Amino acid sequence: MALLERAAWYDIARATNWTPGYVAESELFPEVMAGTQGVPMETWETYDEPYKTSYPEYVKIQREKDAGAYSVKAALERSRMFEDADPGWLSILKAHYGAIALGEYAAMSAEARMARFGRAPGMRNMATFGMLDENRHGQLQLYFPHDYCAKDRQFDWAHKAYHTNEWGAIAARSTFDDLFMSRSAIDIAVMLTFAFETGFTNMQFLGLAADAAEAGDFTFASLISSIQTDESRHAQIGGPALQILIANGRKEQAQKLVDVAIARAWRLFSLLTGTSMDYATPLHHRKQSFKEFMREWIVGQFERSLIDLGLDLPWYWDQMINEFDYQHHAYQMGIWFWRPTIWWNPAAGMTPDCRDWLEEKYPGWNDTFGKAWDVIIDNLLAGRPELTLPETLPIVCNMSQLPICAVPGNGWNVKDYPLEYNRRTYHFNSEIDRWVFQQDPVRYRDHLSLVDRFLAGQIQPPDLMGALRYMNLAPGETGDDAHQYAWVEAYRNQRERNKAA
Repeated sequence: MALLERAAWYDIARATNWTPGYVAESELFPEVMAGTQGVPMETWETYDEPYKTSYPEYVKIQREKDAGAYSVKAALERSRMFEDADPGWLSILKAHYGAIALGEYAAMSAEARMARFGRAPGMRNMATFGMLDENRHGQLQLYFPHDYCAKDRQFDWAHKAYHTNEWGAIAARSTFDDLFMSRSAIDIAVMLTFAFETGFTNMQFLGLAADAAEAGDFTFASLISSIQTDESRHAQIGGPALQILIANGRKEQAQKLVDVAIARAWRLFSLLTGTSMDYATPLHHRKQSFKEFMREWIVGQFERSLIDLGLDLPWYWDQMINEFDYQHHAYQMGIWFWRPTIWWNPAAGMTPDCRDWLEEKYPGWNDTFGKAWDVIIDNLLAGRPELTLPETLPIVCNMSQLPICAVPGNGWNVKDYPLEYNRRTYHFNSEIDRWVFQQDPVRYRDHLSLVDRFLAGQIQPPDLMGALRYMNLAPGETGDDAHQYAWVEAYRNQRERNKAA
């Protein structure tokens, strides 16, 4: 029997809205779950998804993707990638898997909410495939690191991280719970698929796949490429939803959703991708700096997407661009200094050649962040490694759940942005973080940062060992310098040569 071309039947088959007869429409699609913002159903029915596919087509393509990813893994299982890879690259893998793998399951739940409560039939159709995508992504990113668990317990955090109170896991959960898990279908379409996936994760996976191939990790490159092609498809759910909101007088509401989502995603992206690109990636594999990457992909391309849809740039856009110069450098110092409190071994990225590269890409780095690293290097050369380890916890932002930090040294601009609300003082990393809180304080007011929990007596004993126990970091899992401080010897040799001269 001849099959009709998809174009001949797709528009009829996707028009699956109906008038309920047994319950009220408001019960079938409660506003708290649907988030239609008063736009009527007949208007949502004009939603036109840019990527159209049928279920048989979807299954065929996904089967081929899975076959490709798993076959590459099987073919390379006897390779010595794990043994021969730079420790910095292994650290990137551990950080990525722990922060992202179970986050994919959160995204699956968000897609399911759109599939059930989205008012537009086309949105529900795309979200159904998106739900299957995210489930597949979670499975892949749990299965692939599992083989490494026998070699390195830190890889077990791909599954373990989100079940702990480790500070990085708290920060990731806080962001994903806000953008994915506690929003209406329309909010999710805007905040997850447009702002987060189009603006950040799609770009991250493109960069990761290229870096993996450059590092010789073809298993991970195949995995990430397989995921990225899915992301680029279901990331398109949000665009048509935004068009409908804007065309029906809801631009202000849509703008706020986008602005909040970009602000929250930027902090996490800066910590994970920024430190990976400029510090953990071996110097000879770096194709561009994080700042260059952000300006090319996020500013150059995402900015056009915002404008083309009829949105304005977020009010803080220039301020965020200014943070490209320093925010991830500050997070890198925090990650390395508080290395016992994370589940991967951070690469310092501090050889003399690395520092020359950082100074070239970020003029003035040596007079700011370099001065702080000089103190660390002096203590390591003097045999005082204990002075490079934390004795207490940093001040944590009540929005990002990450340490409040900025530029040290000659460019000092570290500042707390406090806010009094209901007789409680909240602390923020920037005006942007504080603004996000002010948009919906009831949503955020009761969350306790790690420091709040420490002060509330939830961490016992109230010291570093108590904090590690609270974070579920067992011996063999806590982080240490990825290269076992071998990079410090270059400075010892340098100083000996200077003395001899």
